[in-house]
Amino acid sequence: MRVGFLHSLIRKEEKLLIDAFRRHDDVELVMLDDRKLVFDLRSRPDVDIVIERCINHSRALHGLILLESAGIRCVNTAQVATLCGDKILTSVALQEHGVPQPELRIAFTEDSALNALEELGYPAVLKPAVGSWGRLLSKVNDRDAAETILEHKTVLGSYHHSIFYIQKYVEKKGRDIRSFVIGDECVAAIYRASDHWITNTARGGKTSNCEMTEELRDISLRGARAVNGSVVALDLFETNDGLLVNEVNYTMEFRNSVSVTGVDIPGLIAEHVVGVGRQSNNV
Repeated sequence: MRVGFLHSLIRKEEKLLIDAFRRHDDVELVMLDDRKLVFDLRSRPDVDIVIERCINHSRALHGLILLESAGIRCVNTAQVATLCGDKILTSVALQEHGVPQPELRIAFTEDSALNALEELGYPAVLKPAVGSWGRLLSKVNDRDAAETILEHKTVLGSYHHSIFYIQKYVEKKGRDIRSFVIGDECVAAIYRASDHWITNTARGGKTSNCEMTEELRDISLRGARAVNGSVVALDLFETNDGLLVNEVNYTMEFRNSVSVTGVDIPGLIAEHVVGVGRQSNNV
């Protein structure tokens, strides 16, 4: 079986995945560097299945669309990348499937965003609809801060700042949960802890193992199914009313999670992709 490895830079996660695929004697890994690829809409790469590991969302999404148009099965699919790559689309999918999430508002202008913040109440969190690694987030504590931040975003004028995704601030007491879904299983979960209100490991959050509970397993699988994701990581908040899904990540990072959970996440991903490839192509 020839597995296409759609990638950008080779980070620790990609190295772990490459090693995991190479443990399969019947798998030939074909490296597809998104910085070098050229598509002509006619030819088809000689691979049986593709796993997506791009850093840039636009390259990932359009690469998946082009590969799928050539008849190649991809993990994750372009549909998953579309939904998970846009927080508004993710929230809509979660809402449609009855998956609990923090209360939110979406607005298109500075004035309507200010009204939404007043309605939602302070503190609140302003997020770009498209973005990752905890970047460009703003915790808005009062109206004065809201007016200033909204004015700055409006003046910046880029796509990232033209639509206002506003989420009720959840007091998470210094930690949140990241769970990992591969296929039909929630295979592991970690706590991410930080003194800062942003707990992403990319921003310095520290990881520890999170015991798998039935509630955590259930909401993680429901969140993954809402976006049709087969290899995804979910960020969740603990509240007095139960767990809430904050985000669903389709090109998940796991380098800080393998040792603390004891779970071979890259090995399980490789096994899943190979299994899907065999099923799809009768290889």
